[in-house]
Amino acid sequence: MTATAPKGRLLRGGRAVARAVGVWIAVTGALRLLDVLLPGFRMTHWWQPAVCALLLGLLAAVVWPLVMRIAYPLAFLTFGIFGFLLLGAGTLAVFRTVPGVEVAGFRTAVTVTLGMAAVGALISSLLAVDEDEIFFRRAARRRRRTPAGETAVPGVLFLQIDGLGYDTVRRAIRDGDMPTFAAWLAEDSHSFTRWHTDWSSQTGASVCGILHGSNHDILGFRWYEKDRDHVMACAHPADAAEIERRHSDGRGLLSGDGASRGNLFSGDAAHVSLTMSSIPVLVPKKLLRRHRDRLGAGYYAYFANPVNALRTFAVALVDVFREISASVRQRRAGVVPRIPRGGWYPLARPGTTVIARDIVVSAILGDMLAGRPVVYADFLGYDEVAHHSGIERFDTLSVLRSIDQQIARLHRASRLAPRRYHVVALSDHGQTQGQAFSQRFGETIEAYVGRLCGGSPPPAAASSGKRRQAESWQINAALAEATKSGGLIARRLRARVEDAECAEDRPRTTSGSPGAVTRVAPGVVAVVSGHLAMVSFTEHEGRVELETIEREFPDLLPSLVDHPGVGFLLVRSGEFGPVVLGRDGLHRLATNVVIGEDPLLPYGPHAADLIRRVDTFPHCADVMINSRYVPDSDQASPFETHVGSHGGLGGPQQRGFVVHPRELRFPGEVVGAEALHRVFRGWLAELGHPEPAGAPVSEVVA
Repeated sequence: MTATAPKGRLLRGGRAVARAVGVWIAVTGALRLLDVLLPGFRMTHWWQPAVCALLLGLLAAVVWPLVMRIAYPLAFLTFGIFGFLLLGAGTLAVFRTVPGVEVAGFRTAVTVTLGMAAVGALISSLLAVDEDEIFFRRAARRRRRTPAGETAVPGVLFLQIDGLGYDTVRRAIRDGDMPTFAAWLAEDSHSFTRWHTDWSSQTGASVCGILHGSNHDILGFRWYEKDRDHVMACAHPADAAEIERRHSDGRGLLSGDGASRGNLFSGDAAHVSLTMSSIPVLVPKKLLRRHRDRLGAGYYAYFANPVNALRTFAVALVDVFREISASVRQRRAGVVPRIPRGGWYPLARPGTTVIARDIVVSAILGDMLAGRPVVYADFLGYDEVAHHSGIERFDTLSVLRSIDQQIARLHRASRLAPRRYHVVALSDHGQTQGQAFSQRFGETIEAYVGRLCGGSPPPAAASSGKRRQAESWQINAALAEATKSGGLIARRLRARVEDAECAEDRPRTTSGSPGAVTRVAPGVVAVVSGHLAMVSFTEHEGRVELETIEREFPDLLPSLVDHPGVGFLLVRSGEFGPVVLGRDGLHRLATNVVIGEDPLLPYGPHAADLIRRVDTFPHCADVMINSRYVPDSDQASPFETHVGSHGGLGGPQQRGFVVHPRELRFPGEVVGAEALHRVFRGWLAELGHPEPAGAPVSEVVA
């Protein structure tokens, strides 16, 4: 961690006044220019531009933040356009109150509004008083006011790049796609190492383990619980809260006034935003914890500045065109693997890659300004685009470069905050690329299992598989938090969040209604999570043994192990205990006896231990299916319609990374998210953070 602060470009003395005067003069000049160039807009007296510029400044400073409190949900959905339409209406009202100003109509007023916001952004850039510079100025003032020694204990920023594997990071550093990481390593200020995920290599298991120190019984991003006839989904608010309730002891990584930004779980943080387990409008009160942050405060603070809104809108618009261009280029070049990327996806993608990213960064700046001891934030954009484009395609690496830029911003800010901060970058898992199972073999794994178990063939559309936007949960969390009111539109938007995990190809109903989980065949439920599929037989209580499955569904296991898209199965034998079955051999986990070729050889030295652990989970499925990984091509076929995917064992998906300051020691090989939690907890203790005390769960009072 470098102690010296970067050279700023702040104006010396009277900064706020200089900025206000500069913007006022610029807006006055812009209004004069628009008077000449814009048809339908005319000012007849010399004094009108100056007066209108003053009134528009008051409108943006006072009225805009109030408007955004009401209009945020629609502004979010329209990348800020709706907010500018409302501000345009205010601009029209201002012009019509000034005698002699002629405005043709609403369209002209909106054009003037956009022009004024653009001028404000330009002046802020020229005077270096943008969001970062404002943060630096406030931080410097707060440092001067902070008594010596009061913030001697350094804080820690844990910045997670979702889905970015160790192997991809190495190549990105080498090729110049992550210059911030490259600079850290070149300066010898940070170390770069890897860690091994659990069998369930996905955000739910990893983040719960990292933040709460336990991911016991989390089988996938979604899994079936036979005793409740319910499909748990990490991206469903009520389920996320239930998962956190099961694993939290009040002593999470972020307990003690920490902050959770953009995560599935809170880590017992006192300050949360875009956190799925902490959405009061969708989570039962008995599952909620008390948080001090006002709901949606981070969004309002960010979008209250029209310059931020305009900048985010412009970058989001560029991202839409980038997605469309990348999709067209893949189709024209015949790139394989690829998936359909049309429909609403080009418009939905910037919600994760731009809007949520900017809000999270803004919230972290606020956390540093407040001197919070530890912050954990998730940057989801890379994972989302890698699912649809590929793990190292050009547009995916473009998103990765933008995240690297934001980490550089936060690193600069950390050196000027009221307390010192260590910056730690990490991932929750990697991704393994390959052509989707349904594309290679013409049907989904659920349909295949259903057919083998005597179910009716699904319609052709369902059999071909659908693209699942499992990693767009940050957008859903933002919509849910932003629509906390009880109006009609808010209720409809919250219903969309509830339905996000309830599509036709997902065996789940709204709120997980008992007894309504879809069967792929009579008495058979199949649930998929990336490279993992789980089959449960609902007519039997508890774990169904191998011998019973062979008797009741004689074609199922032989057909699965012989399928070219299946790597191995985990089943429980009444005679031998947990057994891993492959095409050319089996592995008895209880005795480590291998007959034939060990089916776990391609999956690394930790595979047996990780699978043995999952076999002990109370809700372990009757048949656990892992996709086939081919080391020669470094590919596997996911059971969801993705290009880059994860969720099981096989290849880069099981190798996460950690980039950390050298003074924070990293042990040898770290296997599992719970072990990584212990490493991070040790760092906090080493830095002098107090040991967290257990805290009882408290309900949020409406």
